[in-house]
Amino acid sequence: QQSRSIKHTCSTTSAHSLPATPSGQQPLSPKSPSLIAQAQAAMADESKAAAGSAADHQTVLVLDYGSQYTQLIARRIREFSMFSVMFPGDASLERIKSVQPRVVILSGGPNSVHLEGSPRVPDGFFEWAEANKVSVLGICYGMQMITHLLGGEVTPAVHGGEYGRMPMDIKAGSTLFSYLPATSVNVWMSHGDEAVTLPEGFTTVAVSRQGTIVAIENAKRNIYGFQFHPEVAHTEGGMEMLKHFLVTIAGVTPDWNMNQVVEEQMKNILKLVGPEDHIICALSGGVDSTVAATLVHKVVGDRLHCVFVDNGLLRYKEAERVMAMFTEHLHLPVTCINRSEAMLAKLKGLSDPELKRKAIGAEFIEVFKDFRDNLEKTTGKRPNFLVQGTLYPDVIESCPPPGGGQKHSHMIKSHHNVGGLPKDLQFTLIEPFRELFKDEVRQVGRLLGVPETFIKRHPFPGPGLAVRVLGDVTEGTKLDCLRDVDEIFINTIREYGLYDEIWQAFAVFLPVRSVGVQGDQRTHNYVVALRAVTSSDGMTADWYSFTAAFLRDVSNRITNKVRTVNRVVYDITSKPPSTIEWE
Repeated sequence: QQSRSIKHTCSTTSAHSLPATPSGQQPLSPKSPSLIAQAQAAMADESKAAAGSAADHQTVLVLDYGSQYTQLIARRIREFSMFSVMFPGDASLERIKSVQPRVVILSGGPNSVHLEGSPRVPDGFFEWAEANKVSVLGICYGMQMITHLLGGEVTPAVHGGEYGRMPMDIKAGSTLFSYLPATSVNVWMSHGDEAVTLPEGFTTVAVSRQGTIVAIENAKRNIYGFQFHPEVAHTEGGMEMLKHFLVTIAGVTPDWNMNQVVEEQMKNILKLVGPEDHIICALSGGVDSTVAATLVHKVVGDRLHCVFVDNGLLRYKEAERVMAMFTEHLHLPVTCINRSEAMLAKLKGLSDPELKRKAIGAEFIEVFKDFRDNLEKTTGKRPNFLVQGTLYPDVIESCPPPGGGQKHSHMIKSHHNVGGLPKDLQFTLIEPFRELFKDEVRQVGRLLGVPETFIKRHPFPGPGLAVRVLGDVTEGTKLDCLRDVDEIFINTIREYGLYDEIWQAFAVFLPVRSVGVQGDQRTHNYVVALRAVTSSDGMTADWYSFTAAFLRDVSNRITNKVRTVNRVVYDITSKPPSTIEWE
């Protein structure tokens, strides 16, 4: 193991060494007295649990029935400066009552109301909601559950379901769409069942072009339903639909803001970590782990020890560039450890993406254990805490872990820092952003004074190029080829002034060879794919529409400069049905 340490006295970093936030307000100092004091005061009151926090705000409760977008619903609500909390879909009525919700939203999910054991609201829920004037909104599976439980009929979709962006026709005189002058909008569908007969007292207020019922309401009982997903960015006016429901129909008052997220996380760190405890932070070079490190550093100062692992799966000159950024701009105490040889040895012969992710996660933990042991020898303190920049999309795509209280999701893929972690972790995890989305973390980063140039960096996966080389990453010169292609692609995007318009862009090495002609000679070389997407949250994404001139230019540059590549393809698939990364 080789390591090189960047020497910095981080405990003396002041707010004056960091840029102002976009609003002109100075970012928080490393030991922000106001936030620390508030966090300590909150800690002193042990009764300030979920129910207590909810009592301080008008609460919107989201019941999770397994949709990948459930947390996105909760986050959309927070964007309106409203307090939201999420419970599992089979929460008891007593637990639901405990947060005194003003609104209950029933999420979508992968189940069918006809399946035995499918999740549903507790007995007496609708009667309690009506008696207490609690507004109820069902989304996708939630609407089907409302229909089914209240006496309507739900059947498998006649046309096999509706998926992706589709037009919806709105009927006149509805409460849900009373603010909307348009009679037709495009919405995001993802359902295989459909409501065919509504319960007594309900009205159809919108239908799809196939004639499917996609919005219902019973204003007298204050129960509403959307078959589509208003929470995703690709539903036109979806935010306005949710805001109209919450503000105009349900009467929720905005009384929550992002500062409280920072305060709450600082309080949690103070509560978990003792005054003498030391902490290791896993830095990937991405926005998430860096903002997490910045937050924790402001609480514990020199007791934070950051580790950046050169795992042999980084982009072109990534280690040099990232370490320079940590040193010159972020002033974090970082040790860079070169673990390339060991990591690639663990990956040799592995082609299955799940096995690759789990192998990478396990090797990362071994690095942190070794670093912990060495740190204990030099400081006399044994760090038992590990900070990670885990986000909610990582969690839901890995399937919620045991004890998370979210039971109805279907796994898409493991993430090296979630599903890829070994059972004998030997660390207590600190994951301040585990329930946040990328754009929320960027907001927190701005509040904490992280430079804007860093905040705007495109996401880079923790497993690195291992999930961008399909198959065995150790074969031949695949990694070097991909690094060269990716560098050309990103530099071309920057030259064209497009970098900030794109959520994420990268190249993928395909295990495919094609016949070509280069220099008047037949070639049989590799095919690479380019991927660029737009998104606001990473939960849904559209492919970026480059001009033909750009695609021609970047393809020519790649095939002229990377001699092992003779064909370039561009990925034009949205998320869903695909994920952003290929593995």
